[in-house]
Amino acid sequence: MSCSSDSGFVPCCRALEAPHLSDGIYTLRTENGEIYQTFCDMTTKGCGWTLVASMHDNNVYGKCIDGDRWSSHDNYKNPGYYDLQAQDLSVWHVTNKTPLKEWKNRSILRYHTETGFLSSEGGNLFKLYQKYPVKYGAGFCKTNNGPAVPIIYDYGDAQQTANYYSPNSRSKFIAGYIQFRVFNNEKAAMALCSGVKVTGCNTKTYCIGGGGFFPEANPAQCGDFPAFDWNGYGTHQHWSISKEMIESTVLLFYR
Repeated sequence: MSCSSDSGFVPCCRALEAPHLSDGIYTLRTENGEIYQTFCDMTTKGCGWTLVASMHDNNVYGKCIDGDRWSSHDNYKNPGYYDLQAQDLSVWHVTNKTPLKEWKNRSILRYHTETGFLSSEGGNLFKLYQKYPVKYGAGFCKTNNGPAVPIIYDYGDAQQTANYYSPNSRSKFIAGYIQFRVFNNEKAAMALCSGVKVTGCNTKTYCIGGGGFFPEANPAQCGDFPAFDWNGYGTHQHWSISKEMIESTVLLFYR
């Protein structure tokens, strides 16, 4: 990550690296001079991870509303999401309403990439999604999905990841990856498959950030967590995921 500057400002958490620094809120400044505060993970392997975005479904039953889409401004994306030049991504799944000081200890999963993949995708997720737009009809299931990157677990493992998702979905993905911009059978795009690489086309049941138009008459596949409650909220049966997963926020960090 490019984190040094002749101007003297601190553009990312990695530039703050020092043995005594702990996880917490720090003040950063973009190259254009915009000042903002964000959470820095200073203790996970590699240190200096900058929180740039998060996603949760604040109303699982509020299907197909504008505020429940990956492209919506209701989802948290700070200036670093657009500005930083990063190499890797870290993801935390944190139980909703957890106090900030307990985020790490109360995560149900934490993992990161180590391949430097963002360098070849424009340097951040904003540029990656320009290359792989989260837009209905921009591609087809399996044919036009975006990159899948292996992950290293900081808490949890691939089996635990698979278990949090719905029983019927487990034969439709491979756990231990993170994948970007995938399509379902109806040509609807999902932004992020967090912890898995897709092998099937029911991507709305295990990927987040449903974008664009969903043609099915049943609106149950819309929203930030598109069809996670297909067979009931948190029932963990058939196509519904676990209550632990549906009631967690997905935090995205750059390094």
